[in-house]
Formats: sequence, structure tokens, C-alpha cells
Amino acid sequence: MPSVSSGPGAPAATRSLWLDRSHSRSYPALAEDLETEVAVVGAGITGLITALLLQRGGRDVVVVDQGRVGSGVTGHTTAKLSSLHQLTYAGLADRFGAQAGVTYAAANEAGIARIAAIADELGIACDLRRRSNFTYAASAEDLPKIEREVTAAHAAGLSASFAAELPSLPYPVLGAVEVAGQAEFHPVKFLDGVAAALVGAGARVFEHTRASAHHDGRPCRLETSGGRITADHLVLANHFPFPDRALFFARMHPERSYSIAARTDAPVPDGMFISASPPTRSIRSHPVASDELLIVGGEGHKVGQGGPTTPRYEALERFAREHFGPCEVIYRWSSQDNMPADGLPFVGKLTPRSRATYVATGFRKWGLAMGAASAEMIRDAVEGRENPWQPLFDPQRLNPRAAAVELVKENVNVGVHFVGDRLTRRQADDAEDLAPGEGRVVSRKGRQVAMSKDEQGVTQAVSARCTHLGCIVAWNDAERSWDCPCHGSRFAPDGEVLEGPAVSPLERRDP
Repeated sequence: MPSVSSGPGAPAATRSLWLDRSHSRSYPALAEDLETEVAVVGAGITGLITALLLQRGGRDVVVVDQGRVGSGVTGHTTAKLSSLHQLTYAGLADRFGAQAGVTYAAANEAGIARIAAIADELGIACDLRRRSNFTYAASAEDLPKIEREVTAAHAAGLSASFAAELPSLPYPVLGAVEVAGQAEFHPVKFLDGVAAALVGAGARVFEHTRASAHHDGRPCRLETSGGRITADHLVLANHFPFPDRALFFARMHPERSYSIAARTDAPVPDGMFISASPPTRSIRSHPVASDELLIVGGEGHKVGQGGPTTPRYEALERFAREHFGPCEVIYRWSSQDNMPADGLPFVGKLTPRSRATYVATGFRKWGLAMGAASAEMIRDAVEGRENPWQPLFDPQRLNPRAAAVELVKENVNVGVHFVGDRLTRRQADDAEDLAPGEGRVVSRKGRQVAMSKDEQGVTQAVSARCTHLGCIVAWNDAERSWDCPCHGSRFAPDGEVLEGPAVSPLERRDP
């Protein structure tokens, strides 16, 4: 197991605990046109469970992913299966009414149960174990919020209670919401088992196959890097739908958050924990061989904003050492999450005019149990059945009272970066003095160029204008990527698209 760092000033290399692929099988890239009943884009938790449920209903299914099974957001989470999502239920009641919390809790509880049932039915060894989940007050200001959340979560149907202290944590808290019977697991081991079951029952799974365009109709058509897929139904479960005909980019904003996994001689907490307010600290443990690794997450920020990203990992390491003693950090990774303005995911038909194209996105930072619940909603839609949860998450919903303030705030933020970054970065110096691992936006004859240098000293240059709507990208030093501060598109140093909503790469420039 590789050591990533054990203290400040760590190198930028990142690797997710869940993406140690020694246990995985691989699948081919698509290399021909084909036909199927259901095409699923995205081999994460939502896509593969959707595929499995539809296959069990007798459908022929094809799944494509631009990377490998589980290598997207699912492989970069803290892997908590929970219905208690920090402070969610009191806010839901305020924005949507009491019944919204009941529906939200029921969907997530069903998602946890679905994942546990699949693991049991298929005999998937994915380290799934039941745990209590806690949202705790680190300060006196948080305590009233905790007490209100206990009441709201209990009213929503969860077994929520107030915990006056948390002896499992090595630092004092002032109280917490507790929901027992939640779970944690190894998400990629789980998905590997689901993919193997799908293929064993006749489904086709293709990795390293980028979907680039789709046509909604009868039939649907999906264009990919390896061929065209014709299908009766199309499911977009790839984190951000493409192209964004539903204008999700204006209805949610993207955030990145960070995690480390470390060895420590101190006792690790028995349960899953998250602080009620910033700086967010998410804590759990995970068994690896004879070790129980400590996982600490947090340090969220808007994509492309907030300055250098390596200090985010360093802050988590300092927290771990301060409270758990000397730590050897074995893994560190980050994730990207889409945050809807009204706080609810979008699950259902892509647009009001969609005939047979479905979407699931906007899970905030809680997409595992909700991803499984989304799979059930999409399965029911494909089969022509009503689902009691789906109206709450309908992508066509309109609730100005719930979303207006956030919509205005986020789109003002976009405008500030769209205009301001053109003015401030136009004055940047040239990049002849770039250090290995560094990136910088420079001005070349009035055009912004994004230049970076890798660890071998090779310099690459691409256009600094995001191919989505033209905002100026920023260098992510920890992940070695160019990130758009407006809508969260991310690009590799050579311009390749890593995250949508962009679908086209950054144009190459002469370095």
C-alpha cells in the first residue's frame, strides 16, 4: 500500500482508497454500433443499480463509462450510506413542507436497504457494516440547529435522537443528532460485484467509452467514442447530463471536497460523524487487511475558486494529527458534487419534451443511498409505473420560494468570474519560470493561455477559456487540472474534458 504523505508540504499525487483496482475486472471499450433496449451512461452507483433493476425486469441493457467502473464520483466519496445528511430535514420542512422530509427520508432509507439487499443477494464482499450516523455540534451556536434537526428528522420518520456526548470521538462536542442502523461500505467493490452480475446475466458493459451526444426519440441514439448505440430508453447517470438541455448549470453549482485515509495507533471512532457547520469534518473508519484506517473529509469549496487546493489536504492532515496523534496518510482524494439551488436532487425525465431520456443528478454530497433510490425511480418510469418519491425530485419542478435566493446568488457569482477573471488574469506574467506541477494563466497577444508543467518538466499549453460558456479556468494544483470557476467543468493539462458540463476539450496552444 503506497504512502502518500505523513505531514505538511505533501506532493500533489492523489489516489482514492476505493480505487485500488487489485480486486477489479476490466471491460472493453465499445468498438462498434449496437442496439439495445436501455442504454445507461455512467457506471457509478446510480447507473449500475438502474441497469441491474431493469435487467431483472427483463430488459436488455448496455452501460458505458468514460473511465472504469466506479471511477467517477462514486469512487471518490467517503462511502457513507446514510439518510441523515448533516442538517437537511429542518430546511426541507421550511422550504417544501413537512411531507418533503418524509419522502426524502423514505427514499434514502430504501436506498440503503436496496444496496444492502443487492450485496447480500449477489454475495458481494464489500465491507458493508451497520453504523450509527451522527451530526454533531462543535460550538454553542450549532446546538440549537442540532436540537431542531432531531425534531425534524424524527418527524420525517427516522429513528433520530439527541446524543449529549460522543465518547467515541477524541474531542468534546456539545451534542449530536444520532440515527442508528445506517451503513458504510467499499463502494467500488460493491460496483465490481454488480457489474460482474450484469455481464453474467447478458448485459454489456463498456469502459473507456466517452458519450458525446444523444438524441431523444423513438428510438434514442447515443453517440460515443466507439460507436453509436440505438436504444428504446436512455439513462444519463454520468454526474452531469450532456448536452445540458435542461439548463442544470444554472440551477445548481459544483463544489469539491477532500478526504484522507490514514493509519494511526489511536482508537478510531465507532460510527460515522460529521460536523454541523464549517469547517466541515466528516469522520469514519474502514478496514484494510489488519488495519482500521481513519478517514477524514471536509474542506469543501466551489470548483475553481478558493485558491490552491493542496492546503486543503494539509488542513485535514493537521486535524487528524491533532486529535488522533501521529498519522501516516496512505490515500488522499477529492470529489465533485452538484449542489441544487433548492437542495433536492433532480431525478426523472430530462426535459418536459423528453420521450425516453432520464436523468439523475444534483445529489449534493449524499449520492450513494440517494443514487440507489434514483435507480428505483428511473426503473419505475421506464416500466410505466408511478413512484411515490419521484414528484418531489422531478427535474421540471418549479418552487421559487425554495430556490430564488440561491439561484440569484450563484448566478451573480458566475457573472463576477466571467467578467472579472478576464480583467485580472490578462495582466499575468509569462510562464517561463513554471515549476514542475505548477500551472498559470498567461496573456498571449490578448488571449488567455493556460500553461502547466508536469513532474518531468514537459510544458503544455491550452486555451484558458472553458468550452462550456467561455469562463477563464483556474489551476488545481492538487489534482493537476484546469477547473472552471463558473459551472465546474474540469480539464486535464492537455485540455481533455474531465468533468462536465463542457463536452469539448480546451484547444491546444503552442507552449
